[in-house]
Amino acid sequence: MRIAESELIINDDGSAFHLHIRPEQLADKVILVGDPDRIRMMAEFFDEIEFRNASREFISLTGRYHGTRITCLSTGIGADNVDIVMNELDALANIDFATREVKSEHRTLTILRIGTCGAIQPDIPLGSYILSHYSIGLDGLLNWYADREKITDLDMEKAFAEHIHKTQYMPMPYFAKASDSLIDRFQDCTVKGMTLSAPGFYGPQGRVLRMQLALPDMLDAFESFRYGDYRITNFEMEGSAIAGIARHLGHEAATICCAIANRYQKNSNVNYHAQVAGLVRLALDRLAEM
Repeated sequence: MRIAESELIINDDGSAFHLHIRPEQLADKVILVGDPDRIRMMAEFFDEIEFRNASREFISLTGRYHGTRITCLSTGIGADNVDIVMNELDALANIDFATREVKSEHRTLTILRIGTCGAIQPDIPLGSYILSHYSIGLDGLLNWYADREKITDLDMEKAFAEHIHKTQYMPMPYFAKASDSLIDRFQDCTVKGMTLSAPGFYGPQGRVLRMQLALPDMLDAFESFRYGDYRITNFEMEGSAIAGIARHLGHEAATICCAIANRYQKNSNVNYHAQVAGLVRLALDRLAEM
C-alpha cells in the first residue's frame, strides 16, 4: 500500500521531513541525545564523519567509531519530539522513499538514548549512570497508538496507578521495557533503573514554584513504589516514548542517563560535562562491540 504524501512528507532532497536525513545516511546503530550541542561534542570521538545534517533542534551526524558506523541525533526535549524522531527513523529504515511502500524485509535499528536525569532514591550518588530497564510514560503518548497493551506491562501499570492515587485527569501511565540485548550490554556498568518519563520539568517532576501540585506527595509516592525487585530510580523526559515506539516497530532501544541531581538529597551538580563525556565514550565503546 502506497503511503500518502500527507502522511509521510519527504523533502525535495529525498530526506525525512523533520530530520533532514536521507535513507542512505542512516546507520543501523543510533545514539539519541536531547541537547543539540552534545552532537558537536560527540563528533570529537569519531574517527570519520560521513554526513552532517541540521534542522531545527534535530542535529545529526553519521560517521565511524573504531570502524563501526553510527548515527548520532539530537531530539530536543520531550516525548512529542521523540514521536517525530522515532517514526522518521523507522520510515528511513523500513519505507521505500521512492515508492512510498513498506519494504518487504524489516530493518532493525539499535537505538540508545544517553542523557541526564534526576535520581529520586537516597542511595544513588550524583554521577551515577542509570540504565532504564523499564520506562514509565507519564506523557500518555503511547496511548494514541493501537495495541499498546501488547507491548507494555499492564500489571505494573495498575499497581503504580493505585500506589500514587492517580487522578482522573492524568493520562494512564505505561510501562515500556528496554531491549534485553542492550540491558545485557550495559548492566555491568550501570544502576538498574525504573525511570519516570515526565511530560514536563516542573510540576510533572514534583517541582513547586508558583503553582501547587495535584499530587502534593508525589515524590514520596514515587520513591516508595516497589514492584518485585524494581524501584523507581530517576526522572527524565524521553525514555518511555523511545522504548515504547521501538517495541511497537521492532527496534532495539534503551536509555542511559547520568544523574546530575538527587531529588531526595536535594542536591545537584551543574558541572557534569566530564561525566556525560564519559557516558558518551562508554556508549560508543559498547555499541562498537555489538
